[in-house]
Amino acid sequence: MRRLLLRALPLLVAVLAFLAFLPALDGAFLNWDDDRNFLWNTGYRGLGPAQLRWMVTATWMGHYIPLTWLTLGLNYTLGGMTPWGYHLGNVLIHALNAGLLFFVARRLLNVAAVPAPAGAPGEAGHGTSAGAGTLAVSLGATAAALLWAVHPLRVESVAWITERRDVLCGFFYLLAVLAYLQGATRERTLGGRWLAASLLAFAAALASKAIAMTLPLTLLVLDVYPLRRLRLGWPALIREKLGHFALAAVGALVASWAVTRGAGWTSYDDYGIGARLAMTGYSFWFYPWKLVWPENLSPLYELPARIGLLDPRFAWPTLGLVAVTILLVLGRRRVPGALAAWLQSMIVLAPVSGIAHAGHQLAHDRYSYLSGLGFAVLAGAGMMWVVEQRARGRVNRWVFGTTVAAVAMALVGLGAGSWVHSRIWRDSETLWRAAVTSDPTCALCHQKLGEVLHAAGLPGAAEAELARAVALRPDRPTAHNSLGAFLVSRDRLGEAETEFREAIRLMPHYPDAVANLGALHAKQGKYGEAIGELRRALALSPYHESARRNLAFALDSAGIEQARAGRPAEAVVLFKESTTLDPAEPAFWRDLGQALVEDGKAVAAIAPLERAVALRPKGANERFWLARAYLLAGRAAEAQGHIDALRSLDATAAAGLSPARSSGRSQVVSGWDAERGKPAATP
Repeated sequence: MRRLLLRALPLLVAVLAFLAFLPALDGAFLNWDDDRNFLWNTGYRGLGPAQLRWMVTATWMGHYIPLTWLTLGLNYTLGGMTPWGYHLGNVLIHALNAGLLFFVARRLLNVAAVPAPAGAPGEAGHGTSAGAGTLAVSLGATAAALLWAVHPLRVESVAWITERRDVLCGFFYLLAVLAYLQGATRERTLGGRWLAASLLAFAAALASKAIAMTLPLTLLVLDVYPLRRLRLGWPALIREKLGHFALAAVGALVASWAVTRGAGWTSYDDYGIGARLAMTGYSFWFYPWKLVWPENLSPLYELPARIGLLDPRFAWPTLGLVAVTILLVLGRRRVPGALAAWLQSMIVLAPVSGIAHAGHQLAHDRYSYLSGLGFAVLAGAGMMWVVEQRARGRVNRWVFGTTVAAVAMALVGLGAGSWVHSRIWRDSETLWRAAVTSDPTCALCHQKLGEVLHAAGLPGAAEAELARAVALRPDRPTAHNSLGAFLVSRDRLGEAETEFREAIRLMPHYPDAVANLGALHAKQGKYGEAIGELRRALALSPYHESARRNLAFALDSAGIEQARAGRPAEAVVLFKESTTLDPAEPAFWRDLGQALVEDGKAVAAIAPLERAVALRPKGANERFWLARAYLLAGRAAEAQGHIDALRSLDATAAAGLSPARSSGRSQVVSGWDAERGKPAATP
């Protein structure tokens, strides 16, 4: 019975991890990258050849994550655009990760309890038994996995659909570590199937999210402690990981290339070496501290406009980091696990700590997903020690029971915290209201809340939040762009143009602002200017769907102007491009067909007009012009069929069509209208 219970522990861990995040299943797509990744982006929707080609080539929003996109494409295939399925995928993968961490922690705790060779790190930290008892190790692994899995720091990674890349990367990262632990011994270097399995899992982790790139360094830390493999020598330990280092180098290069293509690095002109050191010290301290005290969590800890190494906000964490590091180095023989966990955290965080930086963040909770693994195992080691001491009679029943109860209560409290925090991520308004409460000076938080309130039809509150964002960070182009989009919706076009131009001045290659300025010009009827701006926006961001749709509108409207001016041949060129950009819009096909008819090319007009009728079967104008094209092409029988169909839609229009009158213009159905959507600015 006891053996059965021990075997059930990883399943129990996975179930509890799943239950802690149940509120996440009710979440919506958020205006925190979910809109761009899923609502505006059609590239991932499905598993066909076109979608697969997009997945393996896209650097969408500065990330190269083909394996993550593959899972999201599967989500779309199974459930379309229902958010529930995407959230379920995240929570299930996280639950699997919790179970995997149990096995990783059990392996690490078991090997850590084996006495170290003379002179090796950790020799003074353990007893003389040949290994920890099964119960002690299993309970320690359970505590480690649960602490990591239900901690509120996990909420961002699990409850946010965009962070599928985080949980999926974690899954393969843990598999890579587990395979390494299964094959690595103190007597020989790693090889064979376990090396191959670890490399394959590592490659999958990198294809899910680039933050896994530091894994080889983490494996070297594990070699020192708890595996104690230094007797093999550093050259041998590094040689066995040459495959890991090669994959890490490729992953780092690809990640850098993706950021350059899809986002952009934070300039050293804006944040120099002193600021970078301050950011790095802050990051290395932030995550261990939040692990101990997970209060005031936020979706965004905003990067300040100015950072100084001597600013108290950064000086104290940096001093704390240095002090703790020195203490752990000095005490490495007594508590080698603490130093290993500390180093593992810094290693994982190094690529996102500030030396290389992209984005608006000073820190993100999601960066703790991998960096917190070592601390969780360290806590599990503490639990294992308590159980061992009780088994040896060194701790009485009352102390042991109190300790276990305290650990259980702490885990329940953390799980409850994750439950509550997950509800904050339920929708965009609750998320950003919580964010501005957490940090009233966060400009981007006010901007995002303003966008939400705008979409909710609360213009007064929306304008106040957007204006607050601009006032807090007048140097931020995104704030000006969002305010401009709001002003367009209120028909304050002059003010909106000022905001868009300021956004472009601050960031000349900002595709959203360029696209919005183009949409504004289209709304004003300045189609030539609009087409130029929208073409530029698409050149900057080829998958910018709003720019694509608005360019199609501008081309079609410019074509109508040409046609009305008696230049149908010029109009045809513009209409053809509009149908290429938005082939699902029937009005574009109708306008192309009509222009061909008026240019004396009735036969060529039939195909686009048939497409227009197929897209809009009950459209009187589409049916009218197709019937007329058939008449002019001398195909009276086909024309009559469409005239009969038109009669039920618009009897007067149908009466104006007959073979005898086919050369004249109908007085009932006007040739050039504007039934398509208007250009719109996006925040």
